[in-house]
Amino acid sequence: MLPFMTTRRPDPPTRNPAPISVALGRRIKQCRHEADKSQETLAFEAHVDRTYISAIERGIANPSVETLANICFVLGVTLAELFEPLGDVSLAPTGERRANAATRPEIKRSRLR
Repeated sequence: MLPFMTTRRPDPPTRNPAPISVALGRRIKQCRHEADKSQETLAFEAHVDRTYISAIERGIANPSVETLANICFVLGVTLAELFEPLGDVSLAPTGERRANAATRPEIKRSRLR
């Protein structure tokens, strides 16, 4: 291989979104349609990027409570109203999590306190 060429890193493994993320995304999309707003409008008014709204609606992104509150405010619904129809969705862990690559720090004590 030539010195200026680099090898391509493998793509990270794809994981299936959790059922709650998919259901929440569908619910946000439903509320957005009921409010007659585009993704662009919702994103602008909720202070997030349009691609983030798309990722939320597809169940890929995991928005913070603050982001969800901003989205609810723009859509004219409460957090309770947003989550109420999701009562049947499984909250069981999917078994898929990111691996923690951090190593435990070594604690060195030079003196007792």
